[in-house]
Amino acid sequence: MLKKILRVLIALLIAAGGLSLSLFLTNFWGGVPEQVKWAITGLATIVVGLFGYSIAPLLMTWVVQITEWLEVRLQKTPTGDIMAGAIGIIIGLIIANLLGTSFSKLPFIGAYLPMVASLILGYLGWSVGVKKKDEVLSALNVFKFVKDKDKNKSAAQEGNYKILDTSVIIDGRIADICKSGFIDGALLIPNFVLEELRHIADSSDLLKRNRGRRGLDILNKIRNELNVKVQIWEEDFEDIMEVDSKLVRLAQVVGGQVVTNDYNLNKVAELQGVKVLNINELANAVKPVVLPGEEMQVQLIKDGKESGQGVGYLDDGTMIVVENSKKYIGETIPVMVTSVLQTAAGRMIFAKPKYSDKKQSSQGTAWREVNAGVSRS
Repeated sequence: MLKKILRVLIALLIAAGGLSLSLFLTNFWGGVPEQVKWAITGLATIVVGLFGYSIAPLLMTWVVQITEWLEVRLQKTPTGDIMAGAIGIIIGLIIANLLGTSFSKLPFIGAYLPMVASLILGYLGWSVGVKKKDEVLSALNVFKFVKDKDKNKSAAQEGNYKILDTSVIIDGRIADICKSGFIDGALLIPNFVLEELRHIADSSDLLKRNRGRRGLDILNKIRNELNVKVQIWEEDFEDIMEVDSKLVRLAQVVGGQVVTNDYNLNKVAELQGVKVLNINELANAVKPVVLPGEEMQVQLIKDGKESGQGVGYLDDGTMIVVENSKKYIGETIPVMVTSVLQTAAGRMIFAKPKYSDKKQSSQGTAWREVNAGVSRS
């Protein structure tokens, strides 16, 4: 209903513009009979009004998009810049009004000087006000509190907010990272992430319910046991449905960094210019470096995707794929690393048995005997 009313109002405004323009043109031409003049004016008004009614939805969409863009820009702009720029615009418009009044009697250009002067001096006032922000605000002690608030806002915009997503909270390693002191600044937890955690914790599925409760326990641990500042972001972005998109928008608004282990969120945030701290990348960075040609002992526990492959895991969870080792599944054998594949999603090591089949079998038997002897001792 509201959209229809706005559409009609826009059509009426455009029709009024068409009426004014048609009256001006018919008077400008002169010699037009009165009946013809009003016929032309009425027809032009109706045509322009119908045209305005047809393009009204497009105009409303543009207005909404421009408004949202301005809102995001203003939210990211420090308060001190806004106040100083506003003061500069006011001073610029006052000067433009004085100049426009003085030169309004000039022929031809006198009627247009106030508008041109307002545009030029208004822009100059904003630009000079923002660049001379400290001098402008220091001259007005009444705005001293704005400077302090602006410093806090600037500190937040420099990346001191670490925004946690649902996956990294449920993962749990963020608590250990905070405890180690590698996370600086404040942790920002959006309310929509908490709602998602509560929804998961109330799920009828046992696995999801346990994951949700684990995430809530991790948050309580971070907030109550660790020396880390935790803030809750109460606002929501009603125009966005996806939680990942909301996290990216929040990071843009506060100038923070998203902490996650979600590979897809990592890529989407980077595409939109938001800095991401990926827990998996941190874990990969601190893992011991494994080079081709190194030897290690691996317990094979299952088949690989390709024929003849066996798969094992290191203590830190790194997968090792061993070629031609399916027959040794369930055994611990020496292998030689052939290559290492490392991505943001994790690390995978490819290897081959160190010895030939016959020698491998004897070595594996000897290795089991040694392990058995150690166990008995």
